[in-house]
Amino acid sequence: MPFQQLNCLSFRKPFRQSLTMLAGATLLASSWTILTSSEAHAASCADLAQIALPDATFTKIETVKAGAWRSPQTHLSRIMTAPGMNLAGHPVQPSNPAFCRVAITLHPTSDSQIRTEIWLPLEGWNGKLLGVGNFGWAGSIMYDGMATGVGEGYAVASTDTGHDSSTPEGEGGRFTLGHPEKLIDYAYRADHLMTVTAKQLISHFYGKPASHAYWIGCSLGGLEGLIEAKRYPEDYDGIVAGAPPNPIVSFNAEQLWAGWMSYHDPALRVAREKFQMLNRAVMAACASPVGKKQGFLDEPDQCGFKPQDLLCKSNDTSECLTANEVKAAEQIYRGPINPRTGKVIFPGPAKGSEDGFSADGKAFPVALDLFKYAAFQNPEWDWTTLNWDTDIANATSKLGPLLHVDEDLTPFFRHGGKLLMYIGWNDGHNPEQLASYFQALFQHADSTNQNSARLITIPGMGHCYGGAGCDTFSKLGAIDDWVVRDHSPEIIIASRISDGKIIRTRPLCTWPKVARYDAHGDMNAASSFSCVTPQKL
Repeated sequence: MPFQQLNCLSFRKPFRQSLTMLAGATLLASSWTILTSSEAHAASCADLAQIALPDATFTKIETVKAGAWRSPQTHLSRIMTAPGMNLAGHPVQPSNPAFCRVAITLHPTSDSQIRTEIWLPLEGWNGKLLGVGNFGWAGSIMYDGMATGVGEGYAVASTDTGHDSSTPEGEGGRFTLGHPEKLIDYAYRADHLMTVTAKQLISHFYGKPASHAYWIGCSLGGLEGLIEAKRYPEDYDGIVAGAPPNPIVSFNAEQLWAGWMSYHDPALRVAREKFQMLNRAVMAACASPVGKKQGFLDEPDQCGFKPQDLLCKSNDTSECLTANEVKAAEQIYRGPINPRTGKVIFPGPAKGSEDGFSADGKAFPVALDLFKYAAFQNPEWDWTTLNWDTDIANATSKLGPLLHVDEDLTPFFRHGGKLLMYIGWNDGHNPEQLASYFQALFQHADSTNQNSARLITIPGMGHCYGGAGCDTFSKLGAIDDWVVRDHSPEIIIASRISDGKIIRTRPLCTWPKVARYDAHGDMNAASSFSCVTPQKL
């Protein structure tokens, strides 16, 4: 049997249960002493059931033997097992070491059910904690990220943020309908309580606190990291925030924009083949020799190509754009505007990402749920009636206080916190928007904290991973090296993986620098590139 289990032990504030009945269960579970890399820890897995945690129910405590872990298959498994999502940059995830698995449900309110898991290495604990961020609308434990972390010697923690996405009521944003406490759990309370609980268990299990704590997540997980830095600046010493959709109301508005405009004006609907042709034209005009060979635009913000350049001279053909198709492409690049002020609400995607464009008169479901359920609490809300002035303002007033993060992270930086953000140029989220936020951070940071944040923009990478670029690198190694040894990540070597093998490497440069080819070396080798500061258009 690979597991030793102790299930469903509940502790609530005030502490009501006697520990007498648990003593027998504790002795039955495990009596052997487990060694860390330097000393014996103070408890066995079963001993953790004796900790009085406020508003918590232990649902499982078990010892998982080395090589025995298999992550449950979920709708996120394909994404989370991709090499580009591996937190340590492994082409293939190694098998797990032995660890103590603790599953807890936290219920800080009567309407809260926050499933949380904390894994504790039985040998070789490196003294640190890793919090693993979520994806999409969350709703599940991020087992694959946890497996990576525990394999690197970390105690790891993950939460479903308070709802179960495998149930009809927990799918997408539906869980927020009529459940304000669940929305708060999702926004910030679940992550913070998970972190506090993990630190308590670590101190009890190993007899000492974690020396450092890191957070790593992308998409929603990136936003969760920023929220942690803002609300609970002492929870983590290092945060890696990939493609954080912040402010999320404006970002989700941009995701609805192309569908909304082409719904109201069917003449603006564009066939996928035309967007693919547009992408080929952009690549031909702006990609470097390396980019053309490897299939991505190296420096999208340097590309001056305009859709107007493809305007049909006479009849519509497969190699030109009609006037309406030009207009649609221009409006997608620009993003939605406030009709009253004329200001862009959130910029559209970057040049080079046209293959992912869509203008079919349909709503993007993930973004739709934010307005329908979380903001307006109306499952019958008609997205085609969206008012780009008042509705955006109303949604922002309701959700901004919970989910938006301003540019002042001074307490986090003063705590000594380090923030590494990254994003792909082929993400629907334009990296130039994140670069603007990155620059704004330093307007608030004092002179002693100007070295506390870095941004990496990755050519050819899609949303958090994938695409034709080099998307696989060790986020965990980068943040640990920065926090522990004060080695800021100025250059990170990333890989492109195919069938579990590295087929090329490339340096990732901290913004605003970019990697440029030396014109004579191997295009597939990072050593043939150097980081330079480009002259902006």
